[in-house]
Amino acid sequence: MTGAGDGFLAVDSGGSGLRAVVGTARNVPRAERTSRQPVRTGARGIDPTHFMEQLVPLVRALIAETGTGVLDTAVIGAAGLATLGEALRAELPSALAREFGVRTVALVADAVTAYAGALGARPGAVVAAGTGLIAIGTDLTCWRRADGWGHLLGDCGGGAWIGRAGLEAALRAHDGREDGSARLLACAEEVFGPARELPGKLYPRADRPAVLAAFAPRVADCADADPVAAGILRAAARHMADSAAAVCPSDGEPRVALTGGLARMGDPLVVPLAQELTRRLPHARQVVAEGDPLRGSVRIATALAAGSLTLPGDETMLSVVTTKRRGRDRYIR
Repeated sequence: MTGAGDGFLAVDSGGSGLRAVVGTARNVPRAERTSRQPVRTGARGIDPTHFMEQLVPLVRALIAETGTGVLDTAVIGAAGLATLGEALRAELPSALAREFGVRTVALVADAVTAYAGALGARPGAVVAAGTGLIAIGTDLTCWRRADGWGHLLGDCGGGAWIGRAGLEAALRAHDGREDGSARLLACAEEVFGPARELPGKLYPRADRPAVLAAFAPRVADCADADPVAAGILRAAARHMADSAAAVCPSDGEPRVALTGGLARMGDPLVVPLAQELTRRLPHARQVVAEGDPLRGSVRIATALAAGSLTLPGDETMLSVVTTKRRGRDRYIR
């Protein structure tokens, strides 16, 4: 069993479920487990009761697996924390204290854990692009964010944006309008059936962003031989670079990275993005993301446990709560 104050819990909670790591600041032992059920959201935002119902069995199994005796520190990275996290911020620290004896809890927006996973505690900007898109940057004194407004109002250049643009080009070809793509029309009908039935299949679905994003790889597959598909990805790259430029520090040699599912789309997107970033941010150093949001949670947890956290605090993006014997003291690092 590890010593008191040595153990940490790191969590990444998002639309595909919840992942947790238990370990020690001395690197070993560590173990990871996953729940495939996403945490519910409701009138109070992210549901802290359902969060704990998902988390507790994972953590108990991880404690048994690693022999970690005391979990002094927990870092909870959660999608939607900035706008839907009021109940989670109010209830989770005390719930973790009661269940596992955790004394220090960091509540962290998923954009910040994505940043920490990609760049660590260095100045720069990270574009987190999956179904949606958000850019986050810091000079290590404060956070700046751009986009992340959802598929109806923003997320420009994200997977749902690319997929929607590809389906629009398909329907243009179906209608005989300019800027249509016969290749994308064939792909759309292969996936969804006859084009005229597409609105009826898409609009009623509660998971429209995910359905749209699932078509984005087909746009990338067509890009080598289809100028319309290639143009969609170039436009997505411009949107990504716009968001990165809005948050990237203007001084020094900040790093800039792409993380998330779209980073796996390959040259059709990555090459024009690199070109756009060179044009918009000539002073920045483009790098490959070092890790994912769960790695970011682990990095924050180990730094917090060691008293060496240098990422800036923010009430909605990265706040630290300490539970003391005579009550709870909330402070921002």
